[in-house]
Amino acid sequence: MLKVHSEPPKPELKQEGPVILALGFRPFFMSAALSALILMLIWLGAWSGAYPLPAYYGGIGWHSHEMLFGYAVAIIAGFLLTAVRNWTGVTPPTGTPLGLLFLLWLAGRVAPFLSGVIPPALIAIIDLAFLPAVALAIMPALWKGEQKVNRVFVPLLLVMAVANLYVHLQSLGLTNTAIRGADAMLYLVAFLITLLGGRVIPFFTEAVIPGHSSKRNSRVELATVISLGGLIAVQFVYPNALLSSILAFAVAVTQILRVTGWYNRQIWQIPILWVLFTGMFWLVIGFTMTGLAYLGFTGLNLAKHAITVGGIGVLTYGMMARVALGHTGREIQSNPLINGCFILLNLAALFRVFGPVLLPGQYTMWVHLSGGIWIISFLLFAVIYVPMLTQPRVDGKPG
Repeated sequence: MLKVHSEPPKPELKQEGPVILALGFRPFFMSAALSALILMLIWLGAWSGAYPLPAYYGGIGWHSHEMLFGYAVAIIAGFLLTAVRNWTGVTPPTGTPLGLLFLLWLAGRVAPFLSGVIPPALIAIIDLAFLPAVALAIMPALWKGEQKVNRVFVPLLLVMAVANLYVHLQSLGLTNTAIRGADAMLYLVAFLITLLGGRVIPFFTEAVIPGHSSKRNSRVELATVISLGGLIAVQFVYPNALLSSILAFAVAVTQILRVTGWYNRQIWQIPILWVLFTGMFWLVIGFTMTGLAYLGFTGLNLAKHAITVGGIGVLTYGMMARVALGHTGREIQSNPLINGCFILLNLAALFRVFGPVLLPGQYTMWVHLSGGIWIISFLLFAVIYVPMLTQPRVDGKPG
């Protein structure tokens, strides 16, 4: 089996405070893993009728909001608050400032459960504050860096905050825009991981497969930005089924072209690499189904789960697994249990998306089966990775 070597040295980072606050990936990857299993446990119980969910978002609204603005945003924050050091050489927020950011994220998760105690407007303010806070935290480093292209993540985070505002405005009884905000955020998260995937997946592939050269096409990359950006804009401005369908199909095609250029059949020998490719394949499936759904040929709910469980879930799981190893000074070779989880998470997506198509009368079974596998996967991630995230780097370096 091909072995992935540890990452190149990072710029020196002064250690401040406890280890868990040494760098952004530590608290946010840990909280993402724990929230992924806790949120799913809560959702499955509520969906089965065991108890009600907070009235602030509504049942399904809470589930979609927390998986996007809770779980996914935690991973985005952890990745960006770590990556800016590599991109710019400038120390990102650590120690107390990082701890305050984490507490703000956590407060956003807890606040809806206090809807009978604190005013709804305060719930909105607490949750809405996090994404702009992350943008402000990374902005000084990005503006000092030489690569101006990295600055795109600041406005991208702020647009995500606008999507969140769309959700909260309906929760406050002011508009009817929650679905539009959630859909925009779904495509925004896909947009961000697509951008990052285009950077790291070809690089990782070239780094571990001798002689491999990933092919990148600037026109395809531009088409990706235009099609996904257009799909996002449509949700914000003027939701239209036909236009959304055309743009979704365009996204699927651009992703096929991109992944084909990076692909090498030897990836299947390296679990921590093939998991990223399967996540990209799920995005292709998800956006193809989205295009079909807007035309009425399949359920939009199933298409969204292909993007969320398959695309976002598998990709972020694999990325967390790899980044955590490299940034704790370990050899980048995933644990056999985690390799099994890569397979399990793909099965969770398969059951959630295609199970109801094959046996629609067993819809409840497919939801519970997929959710249960998701929980097991993230439980094992937490068992294996929380000790890494809470202990110093094995090479003695700060970070």
